[in-house]
Amino acid sequence: MSLSLIFGGARSGKSAYAEQLAHRLSANGGKQVIYLATAAAADSEMQQRIAHHQSRRPADWLTVEQTTALGRAIRKYSQPGTVLLIDCLTVWLSNLLFSDNTEFPEVGQITPPALFAEQRSDMLNALEQAEGDVILVSNEVGMGIVPMGAISRWFVDEAGRLNQAVAASCDNVVWVAAGLPLFLKGTAC
Repeated sequence: MSLSLIFGGARSGKSAYAEQLAHRLSANGGKQVIYLATAAAADSEMQQRIAHHQSRRPADWLTVEQTTALGRAIRKYSQPGTVLLIDCLTVWLSNLLFSDNTEFPEVGQITPPALFAEQRSDMLNALEQAEGDVILVSNEVGMGIVPMGAISRWFVDEAGRLNQAVAASCDNVVWVAAGLPLFLKGTAC
């Protein structure tokens, strides 16, 4: 059983790398790959992104859509003999933030929905209890300028905190840039 975080910027190749890792882990041990998709097809642009990801998946991979309750899904699907590929944590974070349709201020304090703290904690606890291999994909959004707007700054901060918390639990942490992996923690996976 191994936990791996694959992260990088937009269109860095992180999802493709995570999929390659899932192929290797499943081929070496005859394991079932379960793809936990966090994105919701709310608009045509997101529908195109989802279709692009779906087109790369082998037909024998089970796809489960889970936009908020990742902890529950990890407990259900991470079993001995499985490779759980979760794509992606920052989309999931956004789903939690906007789960109750709150209008957030441009300036001032951001109070996330109660679901945020509850689900974040549950997901991190579930990772610690995972019984199969788990690969998590996430975006690095904090390497640019500090964004304008309280909600954007909150999101960047929370994505960074989430990546740190997940990386601390993982055996392997891989940064992907321009399609190339850089191993930050663990061995080449």
